[in-house]
Amino acid sequence: MADAPDQGEEHRHDFGLDQIPLGHQPWGRAEVELGEDTIPLVQATNVVGGLDIITSTVDKLFTWCQANSLWAMGFGLACCAIEMMASAAPHYDLDRFGTVFRASPRQSDVMVVSGTVTNKMAPVVKRLYDQMPDPKWVIAMGACATCGGPFRSYSTLQGVDRVIPVDIYIAGCPPRPEALIDGIMALQRKITNDGIMGTGRTTEPVQA
Repeated sequence: MADAPDQGEEHRHDFGLDQIPLGHQPWGRAEVELGEDTIPLVQATNVVGGLDIITSTVDKLFTWCQANSLWAMGFGLACCAIEMMASAAPHYDLDRFGTVFRASPRQSDVMVVSGTVTNKMAPVVKRLYDQMPDPKWVIAMGACATCGGPFRSYSTLQGVDRVIPVDIYIAGCPPRPEALIDGIMALQRKITNDGIMGTGRTTEPVQA
């Protein structure tokens, strides 16, 4: 049994990788370059200068953060809620767009009205909307939430926009999960264009 090397002496294993035949390589070996000068951003900074500082506005920074981290309130009213649940399931994975569902209006940015709103339910929807912190947005998902759908009766609210303001309308009965994802992306564009700090407000509607 060979003696163990001394602790103070540098011990390295030589596996003989240089002896392995790798075939004919006329280009030779690539030289290993280390150091900050090899980073492309640092190289561009040395040539152009000024890339160490990013200038923007607080409104643009907060707007970018808000548009890409929308928390929706997880409640459903009718069959459109099944499609909303499917959009959050692994097949469509709504979380990849930064949208997650919360069980409390205090933690929600977006209210997705998915289903039929009756006159008895309308005050509850209004109360949940009032409990959401500003800034907040509303998506009317499906024909029932948009205009009452096929229920032209005394008990059905003919559009949730009669009690709360709506930002995005999604057509369909019920709309597919892709339509909801497209509506959320339209809301992200609306937030980016409008801003969340009172600057850059526009009156042009965004079509989902």
